[in-house]
Amino acid sequence: MLLISFYHKLLDKLHYVNGLPAFLIRLYLAPVFIMAGYSKLQLSDPSVSGIKQFFASPDIVQWLGNADWGLGLPFPELLANLAAWSEFLGGWLLLFGLFTRLISIPLMFTMIIAATSVHGENGWFAITPTNPDISPAKVFVWLGFEQASSSLDNSLEAAKRLEAMRGLLAENGHTEWLYETGSIVVLNNGIEFASTYFILLLALFFIGAGRFTSIDHYLYNHWLKPRLVNKNRI
Repeated sequence: MLLISFYHKLLDKLHYVNGLPAFLIRLYLAPVFIMAGYSKLQLSDPSVSGIKQFFASPDIVQWLGNADWGLGLPFPELLANLAAWSEFLGGWLLLFGLFTRLISIPLMFTMIIAATSVHGENGWFAITPTNPDISPAKVFVWLGFEQASSSLDNSLEAAKRLEAMRGLLAENGHTEWLYETGSIVVLNNGIEFASTYFILLLALFFIGAGRFTSIDHYLYNHWLKPRLVNKNRI
């Protein structure tokens, strides 16, 4: 009983720091979206000046609209600018915890588009597991999902190719320099990252920006809530 009592007392104290998870999610997501939006705009292009810097890059517009080598989406210029500014501005809003629930909506939509139109045909993994014995797909094999077996087969094939690449580099390259900043991997470019970001955004949509760690918290408690109380008293 003492242990149970201690447990409940601890839970009662946790509400003082229950804004920490949302704060950490925001810190994790904000740089991702800021740079994703920044890369779509022309802010870093020295050849572009004036208001054009704040519009999506023509390369991004063409990629969204071209059906032969791009996504073939309608209204590519509009979509490119909406995506760029949703990510760039949305990332900054997440960082400071301002309008968090509202900005989570277009960002989630952007992740759905990315997952279905860009990464969907590549499966789940962003980076291909090369050891089928410890691949997360093996859990789904245990659960009876036959489709997961193809992922394990792909891991075996990826491992062979990765080993071949390492062999070629060992014979012909300066491996100490090549591996100095990290090892090589097989990029699968699946929906893993887009899905992860979507789940985290969905969590923020439901739990908000976090107590004591966001502008949203102080806006609500020190500006909106007093006005709502006074209005109800009238």
